[in-house]
Amino acid sequence: MTARRPAGTRRPQAARRPPAARRLRANRLLLALLVLVALGALYGIAGLSRPASTAAGSLARSPGSLPVTSALLGCPAPGSGGLTGGGVAVAAVPAGARGNGQVTLTPASVPASPVGRPGPRTARPGQLTVLRVGAAPALRARQAVLPAMAGGLVPTRVGRGGLIVSATGAAAQGLDVEQLAPDGQPAGRCQAPGSDFWFVSPGAPRLHVELFLLNADGLPADVQVGVQTDSGPLLGAADSGITVPPGGLVVQSLDRLVRSAKAFALNVTTSTGRVVAAVRETTGAAKPGAWLPPAPAPATSLTLPGLPSAPGSPELYLTVPGGQAAQIRVTAVTPRGSYQPTGGNQISVLGHLTTGIAIPSLGGIPGAIRITASVPVSAVLVSSGGPPGSPGAFITGSAPITGSAPLAGQGVVAANPVGTAGRTDLVLSAPGRAASVRLTVAAPGQPLPGTGGQVVRIKARSATLVRIAVPRGAARPRASIAAIVVTVLPGSGPVYGARLALAGGTVQEILPVLPSPSVVRLPAVRESLLTVLG
Repeated sequence: MTARRPAGTRRPQAARRPPAARRLRANRLLLALLVLVALGALYGIAGLSRPASTAAGSLARSPGSLPVTSALLGCPAPGSGGLTGGGVAVAAVPAGARGNGQVTLTPASVPASPVGRPGPRTARPGQLTVLRVGAAPALRARQAVLPAMAGGLVPTRVGRGGLIVSATGAAAQGLDVEQLAPDGQPAGRCQAPGSDFWFVSPGAPRLHVELFLLNADGLPADVQVGVQTDSGPLLGAADSGITVPPGGLVVQSLDRLVRSAKAFALNVTTSTGRVVAAVRETTGAAKPGAWLPPAPAPATSLTLPGLPSAPGSPELYLTVPGGQAAQIRVTAVTPRGSYQPTGGNQISVLGHLTTGIAIPSLGGIPGAIRITASVPVSAVLVSSGGPPGSPGAFITGSAPITGSAPLAGQGVVAANPVGTAGRTDLVLSAPGRAASVRLTVAAPGQPLPGTGGQVVRIKARSATLVRIAVPRGAARPRASIAAIVVTVLPGSGPVYGARLALAGGTVQEILPVLPSPSVVRLPAVRESLLTVLG
């Protein structure tokens, strides 16, 4: 007779599970254990079969490299018409002599107005290409006006113009794209999309400040803008949120916020998506003004290359985003060596403030300045000059051009005035070890890569100025612009460079020479299965 369980009791879980399910679970556990044992055996055998390394750290595979295959940039000015309209100059320097690539120009989208979109435009890799961009259709009032931000203090509208530049293949390697003014001269660099931009500038009652937000991606971007002046923060992220649609361009006027400021800083961030942020300043609607180059991200060490040889009294504008006061020291890197200029020592700036400091001892001396601070700061140097309506010529920070990973050692500047259109000076600085570079200059239609060009050597902790001449043998002897490639030679120390565009003896624009890689070098891989097994 079978015994019965008392009422209310449950059969144990293991007893209820079918025998087949229990066997399947046991097989899975056994398989996982066998895999772990096999991997451990492979590591052990490989380690015993290799000679022991006496160097610190584990074995590492040699770093490899990959060619750049795509690039995305945004330009706020082309297609705007009037004083700010113009085309673009595209320079692509591929890793090899051969390769095909394509550059696609897409206008920023306007609601209910998809007309006038050009198809793919081809830029030949290895040379400078100048592309014209027609004016976008004029916007109707209903299309242009958007709700004002920050309690009505920041009028907002849809922008007219704007261009999205996408490059593939060899056309994306060593790529630099610059905006051109209506007269064909350089007006500003097109930027890659990002989530954090800084701008630092002097203020003035008559200065008009416009912020351009271009979304080059296919997803909406939520943007916030922080404003900090010599009186403290004026606008926080919570008061300035705006959504920029995919492919759209939004323009905000900041005149009311910074009208009484002697100095101000803008911090553009995104919580979702990416944008290209640009700032245009002018003292009058009939003057072109200037496109501000982005300031470096706050750091305790910054290098600002591009001091001109022209006389003047440069002013250093600093912003401290944190609450702690910054103790700042300036070092000048010049053809006479490195030293601390008069007025560049024991600078103190309170937290959450932006201020300007004149350093007249830097006037007329080409080179760069290095900034060291006790807490992270951002900065620009403003020299005399600039296009009509601008507060000056802006000198901003840059990354060094080196031959080490992860970037290949070259910098490209697409548009530089030559001939009767103006003059180009290249200021190169070596704050550390001595440096050597090769300069290649080419007009439209001439090849950019190769082993030719001029070799320039910079002594350690010094700088040099190079005058750029019209390339010989140009297909167009009267070319008004030329492209420059700066290539760091083997064994060279890091190089900081800037291009100075001059017209009539006045500095119009100072543009840092940024790394423009054709190949991205991959760092060494350590402690991986492939490393151990070879």
